[in-house]
Amino acid sequence: MTTDRALIRRPSPRLAEGLITHIERVPVEVELAARQWQQYVDALAEAGWICVEVPPVDDCPDGVFVEDTMVVFRDLAVIARAGANERRPEAAGAERAVAAQGYRIANITEPGTLDGGDILKVGSTVYAGLGGRTNQAGLDQLRGFLEPLGAEVIAVPVSKVLHLKSAVTALPDGTVIGYEPLTDDPGAFPKFLAVPEEAGAHVVLLGEGRLLMAASAPKSAELFRELGYTPVVVDISEFEKLEGCVTCLSVRLRG
Repeated sequence: MTTDRALIRRPSPRLAEGLITHIERVPVEVELAARQWQQYVDALAEAGWICVEVPPVDDCPDGVFVEDTMVVFRDLAVIARAGANERRPEAAGAERAVAAQGYRIANITEPGTLDGGDILKVGSTVYAGLGGRTNQAGLDQLRGFLEPLGAEVIAVPVSKVLHLKSAVTALPDGTVIGYEPLTDDPGAFPKFLAVPEEAGAHVVLLGEGRLLMAASAPKSAELFRELGYTPVVVDISEFEKLEGCVTCLSVRLRG
């Protein structure tokens, strides 16, 4: 029986008011977003993941992007201190939810700021994006929590997108994938593969070579098929309007 779990949080009715930084605001269809979120959750469940719902935060437009609330490494959940003041109330419920799953807790504290979307884990290497929502003090605190557990924390620049994982994620073999025009320093990663679409840079590893990814990156999906992977495609258009992607809609707790 699987022990892989995913923390999820349903969209706020105020979703359309979510923060944006690097794109122009366009109208968000909140009802469509709710349906897309359910399809995302269903895709995780169909892949064998147990979905654990974090209590909703209806007053927080960006609360659905639950990945930003924490960084999980081994048995430790480091609870973030959001780089945007408006998002800090999102963390408390997420902390309670991950603690209930048996994880130890540590907290980023003032003056540190850190968003989970700025953290990319590749094996025991932890890349931390600096320049946007995560500051040096937050990175230093994260390093202090994770290095005793065997992690190597490496800072990489982020200026062209909201979060590091808005620019890059990684395939199961450890190759970092990214859309080159939005990747500050492809050379920061030992193995880097450029993808042909912005949304193609975002994958969630479902296991057994399956990659959860957005429907807006068909050319990238074909590239992954050629590499031997199986794309699992979901439409998340309404979340993409808010700089969201498939990674930020869940926190993966791997058994």
